[in-house]
Amino acid sequence: MSFCVSFWAVYTLWSYPDLLPTFTTWPLVLEKLVGGADLMLPGLVVPPAGLPQVQKGDLCAMALVGNRAPVAIGVAAMSTAEMLTSGLKGRGFSVLHTYRDHLWQSGDKSSPPSMAPLALDPPDLSEEKGSAQAAPALQGDMRRLTLAEENQENGEVQQQMCGEKSLPEASKDPSVRGLNPDPTDSRALQEQMDELLQRCFLHALKCQVKKADLPLLTSTFLGSHMFSCCPAGQQLDIKRSSYKKLSKFLQQMQQEQIIQVEELSRGVESIVAVDWKHPRITSFVIPEPSPTSQTIQEGSREQPYHPPDIKPLYCVPASMTLLFQESGHKKGSALEGGEVRTIIVSYAKKNDLVDADNKNLVKLDPILCDCILEKNEQHTVTTLPWDSLLSRCLERLQPAYQVTFPGQEPIVKKGKICPIDITLAQRASNKKVTVVRNLEAYGLDPCSVAAILQQRCQASTTVTPAPGSKDGLQVQIQGNQVHHLSRLLLEDYQLPRKYIQGLEKAPKPSRKK
Repeated sequence: MSFCVSFWAVYTLWSYPDLLPTFTTWPLVLEKLVGGADLMLPGLVVPPAGLPQVQKGDLCAMALVGNRAPVAIGVAAMSTAEMLTSGLKGRGFSVLHTYRDHLWQSGDKSSPPSMAPLALDPPDLSEEKGSAQAAPALQGDMRRLTLAEENQENGEVQQQMCGEKSLPEASKDPSVRGLNPDPTDSRALQEQMDELLQRCFLHALKCQVKKADLPLLTSTFLGSHMFSCCPAGQQLDIKRSSYKKLSKFLQQMQQEQIIQVEELSRGVESIVAVDWKHPRITSFVIPEPSPTSQTIQEGSREQPYHPPDIKPLYCVPASMTLLFQESGHKKGSALEGGEVRTIIVSYAKKNDLVDADNKNLVKLDPILCDCILEKNEQHTVTTLPWDSLLSRCLERLQPAYQVTFPGQEPIVKKGKICPIDITLAQRASNKKVTVVRNLEAYGLDPCSVAAILQQRCQASTTVTPAPGSKDGLQVQIQGNQVHHLSRLLLEDYQLPRKYIQGLEKAPKPSRKK
């Protein structure tokens, strides 16, 4: 079993993603899998074509929403038919290996590549027989690959599958629904997506976009407004509509005189006018609102993201222990700013250091002199105002901070918390990319954020190791996507603006002169 798993490491599947039947789950579930949990069936995302057909004991791969690259390998605990019969409840897979586990660490420690998800349509059931016959051949090809691996000193696979893997059967259970338009609908998926696209468009114009928002970047309109109007349980994907591109869809809406679109800067289109009295907008019936905050599906519960509570702290250094020891604190003690102020005031009053003639001044004794004065001030400065005394004291204490995530014990760390860092970079192809770092410090999974941004921005995303960081990851999004990041971090995740740097890099549309 150990050799088999070694061969089927995620590194191999990143080069040959179709070798194993692949199931899709939510990005935040990856943390649970890396921690040793098995994959439960309620965590699966069911595509329109249904789940891949497997039998109990079959080796399977697991990928995340928005990226086809496998991140885990496991054994099916039941057949696909049994999964559907159970209503997608219970344990689905025994996980053997994941991205970021010890087996992965024995390799080059690279991150999953960005692979576009397969646009699976329901298969032609007339080919069902041929697909069933192909399965044994596929198992034979896998065994041959295993034998070939034994003969490769450098671990590279030089043989490939002979037969193509057939598309899975469409699920016949009407209760099984994924993130896409209703697979039980008799209409074509393209027609469903066209209707969903127009519904989200009208909903966004009627409820979210105001005249003061114009001109509005079309990419911002899509990512920040239309996606948040998508009904729960469905996923907006323009590439699956008949329009294929946002620009073509907006051209159609402009021809219907609902909006006016202009290219305010080279290659960047914006909505500059909206006819809110248009019959299609006024007659649109607003559906019940759906949550826009990040959620993960674990079991049958939805867990919304809540930002951590962050408090700045001050640690007592060795040079100031005499000043704080009277209050029961020692070297390394972490204190809040209010506690420091109380201790200093108490020390001054207890040692009769408040100036009798001017209550706003504090006389400096030898301990205070050693703690807060520079060497050239030792014999010249004898008193300080309260505000100067307190500010000098805080400056000489060592910075620290406390992070408390909902439902968890507080964590104290030395230094200052690094803000979420947003930068723009120029690649060799002369194209801009948006880079985001330090998401993990705020309890955000980079893979999950990348998957969300890929949908909102309709742009490719990758997750790679952050330069200069031991374990940190960074998210790269094609193009200038700072507007989308701003909306996601400030509004959806409710993170304070002071913990995010780089928001000013968002493109600012301007009208033609």
